[in-house]
Amino acid sequence: MIHSLLTKLDTYFNFSNVEAHCDIPCKIYDPMKAQLAALSVIRFLDLIEELNQQETSLAQQAQLIRLINEKEQHAEQVKHEVRVIWGDYFKQAQIAQFPDIHTTVHNIMLSASACKQHTSRQNGETLLQQVNDFAATFWQTKQVNTYIATCPYPPSEKVVYPDLK
Repeated sequence: MIHSLLTKLDTYFNFSNVEAHCDIPCKIYDPMKAQLAALSVIRFLDLIEELNQQETSLAQQAQLIRLINEKEQHAEQVKHEVRVIWGDYFKQAQIAQFPDIHTTVHNIMLSASACKQHTSRQNGETLLQQVNDFAATFWQTKQVNTYIATCPYPPSEKVVYPDLK
């Protein structure tokens, strides 16, 4: 019955591709994917700067193109992950508790765009700080304590983690 209904809807609307976090809602959200993507942006910016300090061969130019592509994809992933949590998880109760959440999210979007447009490490650090602030807010809405620790891999930046003990 459901398959038949979906087939009819697909025929009528001609869906080409459908993606979602889940939109059930499953109530499973975690800002860690956005934090990891922001850390990756910083790492790619560091690697780009290392290449910039060298004479560039054709192979290094190809590597530069790959690094820039990955940096931009990870900045876009930050935007996606934050948008999903903001749009699907944050409801009126959380917004009343944290009325600045819209501004926080908007600033993350702007910073992620700046990371896509430029190669300044400072942009990446700003993005990570904003995503960490977003993560801290998210965990506060769930009444989960957080702590800050330096991640154990490059770029060795500080990250907000939930204290799940």
